[in-house]
Amino acid sequence: MIILRDIALRRGSKLLLQDANVTIQPGQRLALIGANGCGKSSLFALLVGELGHDSGEIEGMNSLRLSHMAQEIRATALPAGEFVWRGDRELAGLRDEVAALESAGQFDQAARIHSLLEEIDGYSAERRAQRLLQGLGFAEDAAARPVSDFSGGWRIRLNLARALMTPSDVLLLDEPTNHLDLDATLWLQQWLQQYPGTLLMISHDRDFIDATCERVLHIEQRQLSTYKGDYSDFERMRAERQANQQANYEKQQRRIAEIDDFVRRFRYKASKAKQAQSRLKELERMQALAPAHADSPFDFSFPAPARSSDPLLRLDEATLGYGSATVLRGVNLQLRPGSRYGLLGRNGAGKSTLLKSLIGELPLLGGSRSTGEHLGIGYFDQQQLEALDLQASPALHLQRLSPTAREQDILNFLGGFNFRGDAATAAIAPFSGGEKARLALAMVVWQKPNLLVLDEPTNHLDLDMRHAMEVALQSYEGALVLVSHDRHMLRNTAEELLLVHDGRVEEYRDDLEGYERWILSSYKPAEKREVAAPESSRREKRQQAATQRDKLRPLQKQVSKTEAQMSEVDLALQALREQLSDTALYTEDNKQILAELLKREGELKTRAAELDELWLEQQQQLEELAQTRPDE
Repeated sequence: MIILRDIALRRGSKLLLQDANVTIQPGQRLALIGANGCGKSSLFALLVGELGHDSGEIEGMNSLRLSHMAQEIRATALPAGEFVWRGDRELAGLRDEVAALESAGQFDQAARIHSLLEEIDGYSAERRAQRLLQGLGFAEDAAARPVSDFSGGWRIRLNLARALMTPSDVLLLDEPTNHLDLDATLWLQQWLQQYPGTLLMISHDRDFIDATCERVLHIEQRQLSTYKGDYSDFERMRAERQANQQANYEKQQRRIAEIDDFVRRFRYKASKAKQAQSRLKELERMQALAPAHADSPFDFSFPAPARSSDPLLRLDEATLGYGSATVLRGVNLQLRPGSRYGLLGRNGAGKSTLLKSLIGELPLLGGSRSTGEHLGIGYFDQQQLEALDLQASPALHLQRLSPTAREQDILNFLGGFNFRGDAATAAIAPFSGGEKARLALAMVVWQKPNLLVLDEPTNHLDLDMRHAMEVALQSYEGALVLVSHDRHMLRNTAEELLLVHDGRVEEYRDDLEGYERWILSSYKPAEKREVAAPESSRREKRQQAATQRDKLRPLQKQVSKTEAQMSEVDLALQALREQLSDTALYTEDNKQILAELLKREGELKTRAAELDELWLEQQQQLEELAQTRPDE
């Protein structure tokens, strides 16, 4: 048991925690959340002994084995695989000792060390390190390459692998998914679900938190508050506290309307039934949760593009790659105003190649790329952060993009990204990764693009900023192509999913949950294939096809009936809303009539929601039957 009692913690002159208390039970799995700068990483530094507290007591840490994911790694010639397994210090010490003894010819003493290595499964170290590296997206030959060969993001992955390799009672992970793609995120999610110790994790990925944590530890107003349940439960409980405030209620209603409008644009597409159903469930949940972000410091939107083209951009039979190396072939993609694509695919499948080809950074190896007359691309990836001028202010960055813009307009715009006062006018050199990411995104939004191409835009962003970004993207009028390991972001901003796989780019007809199952199934041991049954006769196939048609026919009739009922309810609602628009109703004399009309409106809305759910279920049943239809 870890107990923090009446803790006060400072970083420089800033007081982060004051009289803070929390008790962490063995085996608990907690997500540490809070606004940027509230003290999450400082609390980790306190727990690992890198930072002292100003007052209070910490109990229970001395006897625990602690593993901590470092955020930096020095360049070293050590092979990556060895760097990872040396995270197990006991193992590394024994390996070094036995090597020294054998070099000195002291084989009897070395034999004793070999026995100790067997007891701790030390001879499988390389194999376990290799599994960790592959799970986190490294190539098969990565273990033999020196650490110095890898770029910054990949070195962070090495630090994560090393932390997972370290035997521990308590595992501290600081933004472990920041430099992972979706596949590696799913693998880590599965790994952490099986971790037997106490997990304390800083994360801004709500789906990842929901899948791995059972409690939320929230830093707010210099206090530590524990909420039982995952992030969705925390959000719900926090929303309940705020929902009674009028300003929050009004913001909640705007949020609901935005999501509802977003869902209605595509819910009647039969091919998207599963995704639509997922979105409607999200709408239902968000109706209760929107106030949890009502006090967010972020409030921005994408201005409508001044001019546009239709289509904005096309790839026809395109071959994509580098030099003579083909990565993707036969790519056909048309981006029109309002197109909203999310890209799925394993690490190395070609997602980044596709994005760079779309924006024109990478020439095509074959086929054609055609652009609309008024195409304006807004592109974001992590390299945009490295291109920022550290000696310039956020305001100056925007002034350079628009020399004639008024200073006050720039400052007002930056306020929506929480750059206010000195934060907007001082040099960005001391900015955190999250602040730099916000500035890079602000620069993209400022330019009013009609095509957004976003490659992992949520890295380093906290939950409130991610939420604000989702809201902005949902009302964005241009085209969107998004790569993100944040499933919540994908689910709520992309209408169609594309799978980059086996050198192709194809429509992915299932939803994100289906993609999760597909990826996670590949991490399980391969099962023995069943012996194929004898091939059916043609007569049997015809009988099966007839049976299938018999099953489909009544379901198709039910769908038609449901659609007719939906139209009736929609017409009734329209007529009722026209009545309610009459100002004469809102007088004392018509109070009873108004109450009855409002009651009827509520009944119709409930009926509309029921029919929506029923229609989606029926569409899903139709798709499942169609997928199992035997060849005729």
